[in-house]
Amino acid sequence: MYKDKVLLITGGTGSFGKAVLSKLLNSDLKEIRIFSRDEKKQEDMRISHNNKKLNFYIGDVRDYESINMAMLGVDYVFHAAALKQVPSCEFYPMEAVKTNILGAENVLEASFRNEVKNVVVLSTDKAVYPINAMGQSKAMMEKLMTAKSRGDNKHIFSATRYGNVMGSRGSVIPLFISQIKSGKPLTVTNPNMTRFMMNLDESVDLVEFAFNNANSGDIFVQKSPAASIETLVKALLEIFNASNEVKIIGTRHSEKLYETLLTSEEVLRAEDLGDYFRIPSDSRDLNYAQYFTKGDSKISLYEDYNSHNTSRLDVDDLVKVLLKLDIIQRELRTDE
Repeated sequence: MYKDKVLLITGGTGSFGKAVLSKLLNSDLKEIRIFSRDEKKQEDMRISHNNKKLNFYIGDVRDYESINMAMLGVDYVFHAAALKQVPSCEFYPMEAVKTNILGAENVLEASFRNEVKNVVVLSTDKAVYPINAMGQSKAMMEKLMTAKSRGDNKHIFSATRYGNVMGSRGSVIPLFISQIKSGKPLTVTNPNMTRFMMNLDESVDLVEFAFNNANSGDIFVQKSPAASIETLVKALLEIFNASNEVKIIGTRHSEKLYETLLTSEEVLRAEDLGDYFRIPSDSRDLNYAQYFTKGDSKISLYEDYNSHNTSRLDVDDLVKVLLKLDIIQRELRTDE
């Protein structure tokens, strides 16, 4: 499907974009376009790869004209541009609306108008039962994708959902490593919190799986093991042979005890594809009787799919997982 095609990655200078490039730069794609507003990161990426297949577009998903121009001749889109930090979105919710909702609509509309064949938008566990502005804006992005897919047989719009990616910018692992190496206490909000353990390569695999298997409107979730924050701390201290103090600071504003990737209603509808779940598009129309006068007694029999009830890693298991991460290997090499 990639042969002689053009792929556009929005937010392509971020962690996901870098991981995609490492996998697809040597594929049969004719061109990969990196769309972002950070010229410094684009220049660093341009120098680092020095590849004629790679082209860069300065722009902002908030500006329809800039994304529309970048879409000319594009076959596929991976939409990763977003405001992802929960505190930032809490303090500046309108900025989350502009980027995560209106920006996503710009990407979807420009894709539609430019006859892009396949669009995958990247969502988050925080879109499920959202309690913060970041999650609420991502939930709306999913709804926009679903709405755009209705009655359209020429384009495929789909979404992927995953939790915090291990080692990605802003995640807790780099913070803990920094605290370990500087001899500071590890600041833990709640040791009983659980999080799915997914690496960057797996996030790319999930997007590629959606790309290759989606019907328009589908949402895809990877089955991932989870671990408690207490287990993560013990594993990192073991890896770095450290004995830092652990300081419990309490749950932060808008922080969840566990990550949820499927609601009970979605579990009921989901198709088990082995390593992944496919949530088919909600195909109901504006006949409101289907929403309010006809229920489904099975929904109450199902649990959400979350990091509390999925398979759980112990310390030894998690050490093996963490040792595969580039960030861990880099930091271990600096200690030699």
